[in-house]
Amino acid sequence: MTADLDARLAALDWAALERVVTDVGHAVTPPLLAADACREAARLWDEPDRFRSRVDMARYRFGEGEYRYFADPLPPVVARLREALYPRLAPIASRWTAALGGRERFPPTLAGLRALCARHGQRRPTPLLLRYETGGYNCLHQDLYGAVAFPLQATVLLSEPGADFTGGEFLLVEQRPRAQSRGDVVPLRQGEAVIFATRHRPAQGARGAYRVTMRHGVSRLRSGTRMTLGIIFHDAE
Repeated sequence: MTADLDARLAALDWAALERVVTDVGHAVTPPLLAADACREAARLWDEPDRFRSRVDMARYRFGEGEYRYFADPLPPVVARLREALYPRLAPIASRWTAALGGRERFPPTLAGLRALCARHGQRRPTPLLLRYETGGYNCLHQDLYGAVAFPLQATVLLSEPGADFTGGEFLLVEQRPRAQSRGDVVPLRQGEAVIFATRHRPAQGARGAYRVTMRHGVSRLRSGTRMTLGIIFHDAE
């Protein structure tokens, strides 16, 4: 599975992906996981020892559904996605920070980022599985867990739209200074990933780059069960 994943990642046009994610705040990849790999990843839900914690969204008014954070060591496919995506996204993240006038530059490897997180007391892994049933949804939010927040993250759809569920579209909303919010519905197929801004992205204006605030969520499921794999690169406190 991981060899197939590496081949799929190597085949992507990363320059084109950077242009799209910088222009609109998100980019969708071709399938990174085959259907059988998606089903195998979804079955991890039934292995409670894989997880360090679970969150009932309704309890905290986050939405309707449940998500579970993986414990270390991460399952191989989750670890490989995180390790292989990060070095391709780190240069983009550093360019975004520079465009917005920041001095922070991100380490070239995931191990370097995790070491940075640890120095700020962030030592718990953040990749997670999310499960929604009919009527489920996820309120607009940002995945921030401490002082260190990597500017990009990814979500892989493990279920098959139209067969496993209906509704449940991935949502992104951006807030520009002194302007109304603008939303995007991001359709995904099974195995595809959406790479998107965690908190902010740079946008070009008449006087140079300015900061656009991004939030993401999931619309209400009309039927079925929807499962996704969230790949967040910074660790949690």
